[in-house]
Amino acid sequence: MTPGYHGKYLRIDLSTLFIDFPPIPIGVISDCIGGVGLGAWILTRETISGYDPLGNQAALIFALSPLVGTPLTTSAKFAVIAKSPLTNRICDAMCSSHFAIAAKKLGVDAICITGKSDKPCILFMDSLGQDNVSIRLVSADSYWGQSASETESSIRSDQGTEWQILSIGKAGEMQIPFATLSHDGRHAGRGGLGAVMGSKNIKAIAVRGDKRTIISDPEATIRIAKSLSQRSFSPATAKYRELGTVANLLVFNRFESLPTRNFQEGSFQEAQELVKYDLAPARKITRNSCAACTIGCEHIYALDSKSGAAQKGVRMEYESLFALGPLCGVSNSHQVLEASSLCDFYGLDTISTGGTIAFLMECASRNLIQDDTLIRIKPEFGHGDTVIQLIHEMMSDMPGIYGELLRLGSRGASRQIEQGSIAFAQQVKGMEMPGYHPRKLHAMALGMAVGCRGADHNRTGAYEIDFRDHSPDASAIASSVIETEDKAAIMDSLILCKFIRGVFTDFYEEAADMLCAVTGLAHSRESLIASAKWIVNLRKSFNQREGWLPSEDCLPSSIFVNSEDHENGLTQDRLEAMILHYNLGRGWSSEGFIVLDPNVIEQLIITENSF
Repeated sequence: MTPGYHGKYLRIDLSTLFIDFPPIPIGVISDCIGGVGLGAWILTRETISGYDPLGNQAALIFALSPLVGTPLTTSAKFAVIAKSPLTNRICDAMCSSHFAIAAKKLGVDAICITGKSDKPCILFMDSLGQDNVSIRLVSADSYWGQSASETESSIRSDQGTEWQILSIGKAGEMQIPFATLSHDGRHAGRGGLGAVMGSKNIKAIAVRGDKRTIISDPEATIRIAKSLSQRSFSPATAKYRELGTVANLLVFNRFESLPTRNFQEGSFQEAQELVKYDLAPARKITRNSCAACTIGCEHIYALDSKSGAAQKGVRMEYESLFALGPLCGVSNSHQVLEASSLCDFYGLDTISTGGTIAFLMECASRNLIQDDTLIRIKPEFGHGDTVIQLIHEMMSDMPGIYGELLRLGSRGASRQIEQGSIAFAQQVKGMEMPGYHPRKLHAMALGMAVGCRGADHNRTGAYEIDFRDHSPDASAIASSVIETEDKAAIMDSLILCKFIRGVFTDFYEEAADMLCAVTGLAHSRESLIASAKWIVNLRKSFNQREGWLPSEDCLPSSIFVNSEDHENGLTQDRLEAMILHYNLGRGWSSEGFIVLDPNVIEQLIITENSF
């Protein structure tokens, strides 16, 4: 067995309760590493073209990495991979927690769940004192309707504190296409992975195990871990430790790149007012860290909840602050914290929730939604109490028209409303755009347009290019975006936190050293660069198999400006030129179709060259 790996994944068919342990080929381990790379391979292998992301044939995958369980800081993460019900394209999301460590102790490198339970259930997986993993299903009737945190607490109380538990809230049960998965207050947030879990009638997954993973060179691993931990206290991570990501709000506002009132504007006049109270030491309860992390970026703020969300504090990050604040024109920090807490309580992605509410606010301002007797709320920019009401309305058992529309996401709602509203539904491939206005951030505009999971910031990091000196040439921007995507693909396959990316002198060289120390495999800077491109191609090939078209790689038309009207504004011609250079730089066709021999991927998927 190769150190760092168990050499197999656990496959569970909930419809039949059949389990087995398919081997993972050594070529897959070498090229895909773990995390999102391994998850993309399993997803492609375990599904057929055109399947329903909420159907019985859908696969829900939890993929680990060879670094899980080592002393390397920020390595206690797992990736969740599935076809998104929001975008109908591949979706992967990361979560930091002890669940990753416990899942690795099951003696597998990933878990793949297909089929559907007849009744709502808790899925228990256990390998204590056993050669393999045993599973059992326990009725979830008494937990159904609870929040994720309530569910975890209840299960530990009923079944024992040694279980590490991943769960969904009411939004996942309702299969809302931007529902989240959660563990210990941390979320795999984007793309509706919680809805996929809910579609399988799984309320929670509980794991425990005792299988150790061998490390090839423990001394070298400890030496690298000590160095990385020391550097994690460097100025490169100071912002995350001291202020948290909410500090980004003022930065983007200053550069007129803070999406405001559904991206109609790039700055928010009340930004300082919104942030100053949230950042005040008197408001903050504590700062916390993820499992096996030395950075401690998590900032918890006091919450006097009146909404029924039973939380004393709320974890606040920039994306939640932007989406439920400026994007909806809301400057009242109490209301933004309350709305964010509600999203956590119900299990909703804050970006998609805020983005869809902001879209409906603009629709209402344009009188595009016909009044009827079911309308109980009038969405208006600047009304934080309305944002809170709309979240409750969406989760109501008898929602009005706005609640029904919210459940669809902005693209789905625009298809119902029509009347040209798709022009200002601020999404790409169905996924609502994050807090970076692309009108001036051209690298970010390209990154969001071509993103494999839709409008995204975590799979590209292209905004970093926009905030440093760089060539405005379309080809140069495309090359830089490719570089940031490739680096993100490796970080998400290792899996390491993006907040630590600034501490590396030569990321690929140091990542290769980590992998060599842990696994003993002959990784190098060059081999990891090749792996990055392979992982990007693998995810692209999945989307292409599921019907991707070049027209999907674009931004909403309301984002574009006429070049003669706005200096440095983004025109459609400008974006199309960058996309062309990006596609060619990837080695794809000019339209963006992958031109790898399809047999290459097929051979890797079916190869028997396993451990």
